[in-house]
Amino acid sequence: MREVLKHSVIFIALVIAFSSLSACTSTETTQLNASPNVPAANETNAAAEKTPSDYPPIPNAIAQSDLKNLDNSTFKIADKKGKVLLLNLWATWCGPCRSEMPKLVKMQDEHRDQNFEIIGIDTEDQDTADDINAFAKEMKLNYTLVWGDADLQNELVKITNFPGIPQSFLIDRDGRLRGIFKGANPSDVKKMEELVAKVVSE
Repeated sequence: MREVLKHSVIFIALVIAFSSLSACTSTETTQLNASPNVPAANETNAAAEKTPSDYPPIPNAIAQSDLKNLDNSTFKIADKKGKVLLLNLWATWCGPCRSEMPKLVKMQDEHRDQNFEIIGIDTEDQDTADDINAFAKEMKLNYTLVWGDADLQNELVKITNFPGIPQSFLIDRDGRLRGIFKGANPSDVKKMEELVAKVVSE
């Protein structure tokens, strides 16, 4: 019986450790609140035979929300129409966010000349511009980092019904949602890389 309990404790510990590598959940005031009444969207693009026009446009509440640059200037997602965007919710304290960042850096480098832009939305409003710049330098980040308010974060979470980070949203040149990705599981990050490559080449 003691051996069974011992193995059970080891198994539970491994499950918890593995889960912590996939996604973080915040207990801060900026925690993302998912609505239980909103069904989760598909994690990647739907059937391969769909054309870009078959995908839903991003909600107006997201397209028109202000994102604040580190110099306090603002812009809207709608201002970026014509680009392929990857919105990425992250925080400096999130281990899985850190683990996927080298892949984001690689994607930005590979597709920059195809009008591709990653927008990293810091979910922690306590972070200062100096905090974020120091983090970006440490992680060698080469993509846009901004703050998004709680309303924008909650609108994004309504799509995924997932209260953790990281999570990412791929938006095509016409402002249509082409894929969502939850957590930083290596297989899901690989799917994200493949879908980004497909959408930027359209």
